[in-house]
Amino acid sequence: MHALETRIPAPVVALAAGAAMKLYTRGAGVRIDPSMLRMHVGVGLSQLSAVIAIAALAELWWARTTINPLDPSRASRLVTGGMFRWSRNPMYLSLLLLLVAYAIRLDSWLVWLGPALFVAYVTRFQILPEERVLSAKFGNAYHDYLKRTRRWL
Repeated sequence: MHALETRIPAPVVALAAGAAMKLYTRGAGVRIDPSMLRMHVGVGLSQLSAVIAIAALAELWWARTTINPLDPSRASRLVTGGMFRWSRNPMYLSLLLLLVAYAIRLDSWLVWLGPALFVAYVTRFQILPEERVLSAKFGNAYHDYLKRTRRWL
C-alpha cells in the first residue's frame, strides 16, 4: 500500500483544491463571472451536490455501515441501492460537483485544474485502494456491482 493511500480524506482534498483555485484567482486577478447563466448553473450544481451527499449518507446510515473513507475494511455491507445505483462513489462525486460549480463561476480555464486534479488524486489514492479492499471483502457481489455501476457517474 502506498503511503498516501486512504490517508487524506476526500473532503480535505476537495478543500485543498478549492483553496488552490481561490489562491490562483486572487493572484491572477480572476473574478467571478457575473452572468446569470453561470450563477444559476453553479448554484444548481451546488444544490445537486448536497442532494447526492445527503442521499448517499442516508443510504450508508440505513445500511448500518461505515462512512469512514480512511478504513474501508470496516464496511459491514455492500450498499448498491439509492445513489450507489448510479455511482459507486456518490460522496466523491458530490465533492467534484462543488469544485465544478466553483470553476464554472470563475472566468479562467486554469481553474479547471482543480476538479481535474481532485479526480486524479481521489481515484488513485482513495477509490482504487477502496476497490481493492471491497473486492477482497465482498467478492463476487462486488465484482457484479463493478460491472453494472460506473466509478463516477
